[in-house]
Amino acid sequence: MRRSLPLFLALLACVPCLAQEGELKRVDIFGGYQYAHLFPSENGQGWNMAATANLNRVFGFTGDFSGSYERGSALYTYLVGPTVSLRTKRVTPFAHALFGGGHADGINAFAMALGGGVDVNAGEHFAIRAIQVDWMSFHRAGESINGNVRASAGVVFRF
Repeated sequence: MRRSLPLFLALLACVPCLAQEGELKRVDIFGGYQYAHLFPSENGQGWNMAATANLNRVFGFTGDFSGSYERGSALYTYLVGPTVSLRTKRVTPFAHALFGGGHADGINAFAMALGGGVDVNAGEHFAIRAIQVDWMSFHRAGESINGNVRASAGVVFRF
């Protein structure tokens, strides 16, 4: 216990440093390109949009919408869930757990995306989403399709 007390005090001393990174922007809006690999061997390209309401410097709530297209077929997802961010002066790594639905060729399914990424801060109201990677799962009528991955990149506007 005595050994961990100095470490605890050092970590506690760092908390005010987080508050000095500037004013928290309440809303992050992301738009960009998406590449999706869907089980078993489908690959699609499209768009990904998201809006995150930041409750504080660490926690937020995200709404995510995307469309992926391949050979005349389309997959649309609409997801919501919590996001955790580590905001620094230069980068903002984040992780999220998103839940909602997916729609492809007239079929609706429960959808889930677990993942995260890194935003590179490029100004007070602007960032570049260098990468966002999500593992995605779809569930419908007792069948699950779990081997899905999407990667996104684009721009983030902060208000």
